[in-house]
Amino acid sequence: MTLLDPPGARAALTALVAQLTEDLAQADGAARTVALDDPIGRLSRMDAIQQQQMAAAGRRATALRLRQAEAALGRLDTGDWGACLACGEDIDGRRLAARPEVPFCLGCQQSRDA
Repeated sequence: MTLLDPPGARAALTALVAQLTEDLAQADGAARTVALDDPIGRLSRMDAIQQQQMAAAGRRATALRLRQAEAALGRLDTGDWGACLACGEDIDGRRLAARPEVPFCLGCQQSRDA
């Protein structure tokens, strides 16, 4: 049994989807391409390019988390939420309470990250 019941998980995931969607909309401006013909110095341009790269990486991470949250909502509908997609075991309730969108138990996630 998880620390979040399915109705609580649905509310948490719905709120997370809304927040991540808003975050992505705001991130679109930060990840815009740096114009090379802007009259700024070389170091300022390099800094702008680095900031653009960091914003793009953040946007990719947010988009991934949004896809995971939307997929978790789908698993709630089918009754599969809370089970690891890799091994089928229950995901620890504390992990689900912290990140209700996670698709893998801690052990499987660590194996995937290695």
